[in-house]
Amino acid sequence: MAGRLVIGDVRVQEVVRGDGRRTYTIVLPGGEVHRAADGFLRTREGGTDRAYAYLLVDHLRWLEFEGLTPETVTLRDLQRYMGALGAEYAGPFGRPWRTGKRPYGQSSLETTAAALKGFYLCQGMRGVNQELAEEFKRDRLPTKADRRRAFLGHTLTTMPANPLTPAKTVRLRHPKLLPEGTRQRLIEARSAARDRLAVTWLADGGFRVGELCGLHLVDLHLREDVACGECRTPHVHICHRENNPNRARVKTKRPWNIQDGVVRGGTVRRASPAMVHTYFEYMTTEYPRGVEHGMLLVQLHGSHRGQPWATAGVRKMLRLAGISLELGRVRPHAFRHEFATDVLDASGGNSLIARDAGGWASATMVEQIYGHVDIHDPAFVTALTTVWGEQA
Repeated sequence: MAGRLVIGDVRVQEVVRGDGRRTYTIVLPGGEVHRAADGFLRTREGGTDRAYAYLLVDHLRWLEFEGLTPETVTLRDLQRYMGALGAEYAGPFGRPWRTGKRPYGQSSLETTAAALKGFYLCQGMRGVNQELAEEFKRDRLPTKADRRRAFLGHTLTTMPANPLTPAKTVRLRHPKLLPEGTRQRLIEARSAARDRLAVTWLADGGFRVGELCGLHLVDLHLREDVACGECRTPHVHICHRENNPNRARVKTKRPWNIQDGVVRGGTVRRASPAMVHTYFEYMTTEYPRGVEHGMLLVQLHGSHRGQPWATAGVRKMLRLAGISLELGRVRPHAFRHEFATDVLDASGGNSLIARDAGGWASATMVEQIYGHVDIHDPAFVTALTTVWGEQA
């Protein structure tokens, strides 16, 4: 590292490659690239490099604040740093390291632990702070979940461990649902076929907003028995791309390819009749001619007409529509919560069906967020009313 950092001046720099891909690095106050961080970030996949870059910037600022460097920091120092990031930190100040910011939750702490481990292992391979790197080369016994995920899991004897990973805490999270009738009121209020498509696809497909804005026309197989052979009914292939001009990214990076002009792979999501209807309405009435980027959602007005519609545009449309209809702030992800809740109700609480329908990584995640009893469920309310009535 060249010289000492100035807290707050070290920053993340986006780099646009010739093929349209966006990668991320860390730049020092004088404009020089932080070589150690850059060398590590180059080994990360698209999307992961961005998250790790911002986490490392925060860590480098903390090192400077503590008078440390990547060459002198110890495992005990890193454990103090993880404690300072977390909500349960019982340090002398009783607040997280990032003043004015919310403390990291469980998921963010786990991601930070993975980023720091990768960074210091990469440093150790270059002969820097090898003692710390050895601390990260620990093993642990495999869990049942490890064995289920692994091929020939019954042969597992050890798994890599991370001493910075916080203890796993199982916390039931309640999804933030939309007011009753939100979808229908939004569809009736929006005059643009594109906006009606966005609302319908978010509600019926359970899309994340990045998945919706990242769709290309070739990803849509909205007729029966399409040549991909992966689903007989109308469906959509959700494919992770690094070079989307609107910078929309798909969270799940499942492999995909195009063979003979047909998309195969990715995450396959079935399409409802309403989704197919809004698609053809939008394409035949509003989709501009001569569009070359091939993306589904485009801007309809102004100097940028025909350019891909970004996730910020979808969020703004829903926010303004929610305010005008007195629905409060409507967020795209709330439709995904509604979708998962409805699928669980219709399937009798089958979390595997909900996982595959919405493209979640695991059924456990579905159970933690949606699988517990809804306090608004009629049966739940009836039971409580009975108890209260007897007590009265």
